[in-house]
Amino acid sequence: MKRKGGGNRLNRSSVAAAVFLLACFVALMFAVPRTRTLAAPDAAFTVEPLTSPAGANSSEPQITVQGDRLILSWLEVGTEKTTLKYAERTASGWTAPQSVYSGDTFFVNAYDVPSVRALSDGTMAAHWTESLGGESDASRVRVSWSKDKGHTWSRPVSPHHDGTKSEHGFVSLFQTPGTTAASAGFGLVWIDGRLTDPEKETGDMSLRATTYDASGKQGLEKIVDPRICECCATASADTSEGVIVAFRNRTKDEIRDIYVARLVAGKWTAPTVVHDDGWKITACPINGPAISANGKEVAVAWYMAKDDQGKAFVAFSHDAGRTFGAPIRVDDSTSLGRLGVQMLPDGSAAVTYNEFANKHSQFRVRRISPDGVRSPAVTVADTSSGRYPRVARVRNELLFSWTDGEGSSTKVLTARASLDSK
Repeated sequence: MKRKGGGNRLNRSSVAAAVFLLACFVALMFAVPRTRTLAAPDAAFTVEPLTSPAGANSSEPQITVQGDRLILSWLEVGTEKTTLKYAERTASGWTAPQSVYSGDTFFVNAYDVPSVRALSDGTMAAHWTESLGGESDASRVRVSWSKDKGHTWSRPVSPHHDGTKSEHGFVSLFQTPGTTAASAGFGLVWIDGRLTDPEKETGDMSLRATTYDASGKQGLEKIVDPRICECCATASADTSEGVIVAFRNRTKDEIRDIYVARLVAGKWTAPTVVHDDGWKITACPINGPAISANGKEVAVAWYMAKDDQGKAFVAFSHDAGRTFGAPIRVDDSTSLGRLGVQMLPDGSAAVTYNEFANKHSQFRVRRISPDGVRSPAVTVADTSSGRYPRVARVRNELLFSWTDGEGSSTKVLTARASLDSK
């Protein structure tokens, strides 16, 4: 055995010392107790209630995760103004709620909700949608960011500059890569109606994207897909090979299946279908996909009601979203969709959905493996069929959020499930 720098062989004392150190390392490794082991792939989650940081008259929750930072955001509607608020989940619980923006032009609805997310350099980015007034759905997207841990926020700006009184919304924020954590910025995709005529119901809704660098300078606006479903939410995730977004496409024949596109070296790939459902529908189902990634492992969950039977599915990719396996049924009987999905460290996914039976809707979660193994479903809460629950994972904990109540008396609630085996 040769070494660099002289000497042809290791002497016996060196070998003995190396063997002794290796033995000590192995013994130490097996002596340390394993305090965090994931439950079996078919094990049901144990869901526990969690005190919510949201106040009265709160609704429209959203959860984002960047590294170990999980942000829950929501709207609180007052008599004169609506406020976008958020709190962060830490090891000791929720932080005190902070406000991003207050105004009287928020577009408040259960399916196109604001979001707040942390970036790797500590910057925080937020988005919301504002109504342009009148009886139409004309709206504009607004974004703002904070460099001082949420104490102050930049003047809101719009990522689109077409100047049309048309629909803009259904945003997904994502972090854009940089050479260092401090040089990373953020990007977003949104549904854009600048080429539509709402009165004549003509024209196509498109999926567009842009980015902002660390200084807040906006990049070029790009078309990801020129024709998509007009009011289904988008979703994004970070793979080890870059950002991937999921959305409901719309062909000329009114086939509205779920597609993905990836941001590779600053360019968007051509959209590809997750699964050829062949769902033909001449109206928007208002039911977008959910997506989650862990390295090259990606899971997409979605709703489909072909033949007028609502079903929920999930499909897995092992190559950062280039291709997907066969869909796996999520629900047990009939689903209203409203799906969420979170990849787990063992390669399975936690999938949330609304099960509908006997005119009753329940927010449920189950663990599903790429090979089709499904855990028993667990009910997180009874929910209104029109509400969209949320799920996200931080460290070894699943966090759930949903809106309880109806009308002017609503509140954002939360719950948790540990991923450690008992």
